[in-house]
Amino acid sequence: MNHATTTFRFAAALVLTAFAGTAIGANAQSVTSAASAADQAAQAVEEEIRAIDPTTGGDSLVIDPSLPTPYGVEVVGAEAEAVLPAPADPLADRQAARLISDPVVQSVPVAQPVVAPQAPVMVSNPVVQSLPPVPAPPVRPHSVASDDPFVIKSILPIEGTIRYGDWYWDESRAPKHGKLVITVDLHARVISVFRDGHEIGTAVALLGTRQHPTPIGTFPILTKEKDNVSEKYNNAPMPWTLRLTWDGIAIHGSPVINGYASHGCVGVPDPFAERLFAIAKRGDKVVITRGKIVGMGDKLL
Repeated sequence: MNHATTTFRFAAALVLTAFAGTAIGANAQSVTSAASAADQAAQAVEEEIRAIDPTTGGDSLVIDPSLPTPYGVEVVGAEAEAVLPAPADPLADRQAARLISDPVVQSVPVAQPVVAPQAPVMVSNPVVQSLPPVPAPPVRPHSVASDDPFVIKSILPIEGTIRYGDWYWDESRAPKHGKLVITVDLHARVISVFRDGHEIGTAVALLGTRQHPTPIGTFPILTKEKDNVSEKYNNAPMPWTLRLTWDGIAIHGSPVINGYASHGCVGVPDPFAERLFAIAKRGDKVVITRGKIVGMGDKLL
């Protein structure tokens, strides 16, 4: 604290002493007035001192006068404490000064040209390999000799694909009498009629939907109904009906048009249904599959 500060505080002490002496010799009212005047005078002196030294009355900011930087750092709050600066290290200071004053020149390595590695030279030696023989397509004869009435012996010679509404019928290759088997492929949407293993008729069929699917399996013909009318489906006409199940599944005549479907029955063109109705008997088998391909020499049942 400097000399000016000491002088002001000494003067303030004299003023306070004078006011105190006056207060002792006066009455109670005079003592109160004197104390108030003394407080005002002391406050005025304190303000004058703070104008010269703002740190008057507070803690000293000097932590250790022996340090090069004796002032600490004030931290406000619950963690308030003086953060002491690290003591000076003369040796470290000299080393730092030397590093600054004595620059070190480092040699820069000379860049070497980059040489791309050469790809190995590949010398091709042609090798002639013998190709495996291409298997010959299977020979599918027009007929197969067999005494089994359920083995496919011949199929109708139809060129290309058949469309909705198309049907074919030809009994010339089949005997007049024999076992009758009817196949329906849901994937190909085709119905075929075999007598004694010879295909005598085929057509595109109208089938059910996912909500009303055509069942898969082997079904015997239960009844034959020439002029059937459906009681289940609003008296819809179902001519030449061959009933397969008692819950409404049957083969019957129907307009076979692309985009239409049945409620699970196998619909065929009326002329085809009439011919099939004429030769089918109760107990003849109807085999309904999905995607099962049968060919010459394959068993029907």
